[in-house]
Amino acid sequence: MAAAMTTPRFVMEPAVTPTVRQVPPRPVARRGRRASTATYWRRRVVAVAVGVAALVMVGKAGAALGDSPLAVPERRPATTPYVVQPGDSLWSIAARLDPGRDPRPLVDTLAASRDAGPLVPGEVITRPR
Repeated sequence: MAAAMTTPRFVMEPAVTPTVRQVPPRPVARRGRRASTATYWRRRVVAVAVGVAALVMVGKAGAALGDSPLAVPERRPATTPYVVQPGDSLWSIAARLDPGRDPRPLVDTLAASRDAGPLVPGEVITRPR
C-alpha cells in the first residue's frame, strides 16, 4: 500500500481589496426636446455657408472646364483688311486671319469672294463675315 501525503493549502489574499463604485446613470436625451434659438440659427448659418461654398466651387470648376453657356461670344469686326505680301497664299492668309482654327472654311470663303485670278502683292483682301 502506498502512503498518501497531503500538504496544507494556503489561500493568498490580494494586498488591495477591490472596491466597487457605483456610477450614476447618464440622463437619457429626450427625443422631443427642441434646440435653443441660438443653436437653430447657428446651424442655419453653417448650412448656408456650406451651400455657398459648394456653389462657388462648382462655378469655378465650370469656368475652368470652359464652354459656359453664360460666356460672351467673341466679337469680331465685320471685315478684316489684309494686304497681300509676296509669297502669300489663301491658305497662309486664312491662317493669319483666324489663328488656332481650321483654315479650310475661310479659304473657301475668301476664294468665293474674290476673282479666280492669282494673288497680287499689295492687293487688299477683306475677310467677309
